Parts: sequence; structure tokens; C-alpha cells
Amino acid sequence: MSIIQNITQMKNQIARAAEKAGRDVNDIRLIAVSKTVNAARVQEAVDAGICDLGENRVQELMDKYPLVEGARWHLIGHLQTNKVKYIVGKVALVHSLDRWSLALELDKRAREAGVVIPVLVQVNVAGEETKFGLAVPEVRDFVTEAAALTGISIEGLMTIAPLVENPEEVRPVFRELKRISEGLKDIPGVRMEQLSMGMSNDFAVAIEEGATMIRIGTAIFGSRK
Repeated sequence: MSIIQNITQMKNQIARAAEKAGRDVNDIRLIAVSKTVNAARVQEAVDAGICDLGENRVQELMDKYPLVEGARWHLIGHLQTNKVKYIVGKVALVHSLDRWSLALELDKRAREAGVVIPVLVQVNVAGEETKFGLAVPEVRDFVTEAAALTGISIEGLMTIAPLVENPEEVRPVFRELKRISEGLKDIPGVRMEQLSMGMSNDFAVAIEEGATMIRIGTAIFGSRK
């Protein structure tokens, strides 16, 4: 199937999941994960109406940034502090704020540029050793301190669920992120309006549990080498 056909199919599936959950489909943003996909194919997705693009690596984002027109870029992968300076003013949202040193660097670079960088705090809900993200007990203190930094704006939370055959197995992960989010809304200066969770294999369950952003790569661009 073509990228356009894949997008149409994906939008239909999102609509069905939203309807099942009694949610407005317009409250769910589809982010096309374009890692390893060449700029021409990425442009196809943008031309088909998917303006939000997610990249895992800063270098790949930088390479595609001048080549793809009409895109809104998201940095969804682990972000090294020494790469922050390259993305200031180029990304609409950083999904992967996962440590204090990164918060300080984002804040510093944003203030130097006279901008505010929207961020999501990454939470390792499942406690996987191979995944980045804050442990659940650390989240509230971290968000409270980070909310005082004027160069960043905390918009919500992100998680990556374990890869499983049956998406129902990770429903508790998404439900827990939603619960954590609700418990942080009393912190001054925090919006907590976004939940970035769910990928090609489990997005429907994520939507049912409150995802506002889903990150879809394979189901749009096909399997990667």
C-alpha cells in the first residue's frame, strides 16, 4: 500500500478507537515517525496531511529539516545535552525530557535564543532497564522543580510501552501514565495537557486510555531495514 493509503487506513483506525472510547478524534494528534525514511517519502506524508513528524536522532532531523516543506518536527528520541543547541527553534515539542541535566541545558539554550521550548517528561512506567525515562516515584519532584525553569514549558508526559504481541498487556502502562498526569495538574506552571503514548502496535489501546499524541512509523512508512 502507498503512504497515502496507509495514512487513510490509520486515520480510520484512530477514529474507531476514539469512538470506542467516547472521545473526540480531533483531540488525538498523529505523529508520523520518520526515522530512516528519506525526505521524499516523508514529504509524501506531509502532502497527504500529516504535518507532525517525529525523529529519534538530532542529526537525522537536521538533515531533513531543510528538505521537507510544511512539517512540524518533534524530537521523540533520547536527547544528548550536547545536541540541544542544534534543535532550538526547529522543534515544536521535545517528547523525551528524562533527566535534570537535560532540563537545565534546554532551559539555558532556550533563554539564550529568547524562546520557550515545549517539552514532555518521559516516564519509564514499566521500569524497563533498556528504556530511558524517570522512574514513577521521581516524577512529581522532577516536574515541580522543572516547572520553575523559564526556558521550558512542561506540556505533559510521554512513555514507551514494552513491545508485546497482545496490546492489552500494556493497557496498565498507559492507564498509569494517565493517572500520574492527573496527579500533577496541581503543580503551578505545569499544563499537563498532552499524553504521548502508543505506537503502531498498540495505539488503539493508548487512545482508549487517554493518549493525545500517538507516534506511528511502521504503519505509515512500512517496516524499516
